Amino acid sequence: MSRDDTFIEKLYECSIHKKRLMQAKEMLKDIMPLDAKKYNQLEPIKISIIDQMIFRFSKLQDTMGEKVFASILLLSGEDIKKMTFIDRLNRLEELEVVNKDRWMELRKERNEIAHEYSYNIDEVVDSINHIYKKVDELVEIYKSVCKFSIDKFNFLRDRIYEICKAV
Repeated sequence: MSRDDTFIEKLYECSIHKKRLMQAKEMLKDIMPLDAKKYNQLEPIKISIIDQMIFRFSKLQDTMGEKVFASILLLSGEDIKKMTFIDRLNRLEELEVVNKDRWMELRKERNEIAHEYSYNIDEVVDSINHIYKKVDELVEIYKSVCKFSIDKFNFLRDRIYEICKAV
């Protein structure tokens, strides 16, 4: 598979995660923000939707961070073999694709919720509420990736636009 095809495939994957993430957020709006009492009384379907939100948030961030960011740099002619993840973020920030500090904060929060299903319901609820609030921020980064890619990669513009048009 070519670099172009890999990039398009991963961007498409991100679009699916983004779509499902936004659907989950919409389905949760009537119960948010949560508190411990509300959380303990949730129907199983709402718990599943919360799980969906957390899963899709994580997958969107992982796919962008591990695959899409690298592809953007490669397609831009960068040699990324010896670049650390922070070096890649720094370069992407220079290109105005993503704010490094914002990205790292979202990553930290995502990592916390991934390990939050403990017996301390207050911590779980706080993490869920926080991720719910951060969905739009992560989606904005995805939109920035789309805009940059449409503007920068003329040879892929139509394919990228088709994937990102719902953004």
